[in-house]
Amino acid sequence: MTVLDSISTLESIRAKVEANERLDFEDGLALLESDDLLALGDLADLARRVRGGTDDVYFVQNLYLNQTNVCRVKCKFCAFARTQKQDGAYTLSIAELVDDAVRQRELTRFTEIHMVNGENPHVGFEFYVDTVRALHEALPDVHLKLYTASEIHHMTTLAGLTHEEVLRELRDAGLGSLPGGGAEIFAERVRGLIAPGKEHPDFWFHTHDTAHRLGIPTHCTMLYGHVETYEERVDHLLRLRDQQDRTGGFLAFIPLAFHPENTVFERRGWRFTTGVDDLKMIAVSRLLLDNIPNVKAYWIMMGMPLAAVALHFGANDVQGTVVREQIFHAAGAVTETEQKIGELVRYVREAGRVPVQRDTLYNELRRWDD
Repeated sequence: MTVLDSISTLESIRAKVEANERLDFEDGLALLESDDLLALGDLADLARRVRGGTDDVYFVQNLYLNQTNVCRVKCKFCAFARTQKQDGAYTLSIAELVDDAVRQRELTRFTEIHMVNGENPHVGFEFYVDTVRALHEALPDVHLKLYTASEIHHMTTLAGLTHEEVLRELRDAGLGSLPGGGAEIFAERVRGLIAPGKEHPDFWFHTHDTAHRLGIPTHCTMLYGHVETYEERVDHLLRLRDQQDRTGGFLAFIPLAFHPENTVFERRGWRFTTGVDDLKMIAVSRLLLDNIPNVKAYWIMMGMPLAAVALHFGANDVQGTVVREQIFHAAGAVTETEQKIGELVRYVREAGRVPVQRDTLYNELRRWDD
């Protein structure tokens, strides 16, 4: 009877998808509770096509930078952050950071810099503004996707400014967009367990809402696979959908599997998520987030072979070349720290899709459709 109920539920959801009707909380919960992985992938791929998706799969040529790993917050899920006195703590000067970025540009010709950091209490707001300005002046044709909402909120406390004032100054200095980090899981119960020193989730939304209204596009994420419930996952996705209804500024959604290595959770017995859970989250994200056009299969987290499979579970983006990613590798990721364009193209083609190199704003730069 349970199997028949599950089949009936998925059939009713399929009818909604075919009619391009919005799914609700109960639909999302039913999808996560389903064990029929292939049916979920088929539904997600159907939803992608019904909503205008094509065989194009995007990637960007990008460089990951981390200027400082010194952080005031002691998030239990993080293996990257340090206090200033801990071994391995660092804060690069603006000149060191810019010189490094310029040298890397000569090697890879990236079009995007993606940079997130710890919330360093030992630098002032001007440190961030001057960093953005220096990067923009040195690399004026590179899009600067910098600073999570948590970092932006930290800057407001450093400077005594509003979120709008901080974002305006950063935008005027050359900031192009915000990454989606800092969202974790919005449920207060979960945040109290995994990041008790972090700001209330309302500040994440306030930051992104303000950015969108200032014309700054952003990305959104969810960190899953720790202490959250299925209900809290669905709630998180629907909150993102509601925000997109209001402002329309999210470029893409990236589900991020929790990596427990070198965190307190590893000592408590947590293990990496399974490929099944990762594919399920990609599919459910595509099905529920009907107003966010791009869903990324983040290969740094799941590896390129599984990311290629995820292209049949609703994903249409494999992120990018991701030169020198550190945060997930600090937490035990065993994937490579860079993918060459040729390898990304090969994986996407072998998945039966069309590789398209994009810029941060999803403008097409090159395609391989022959």
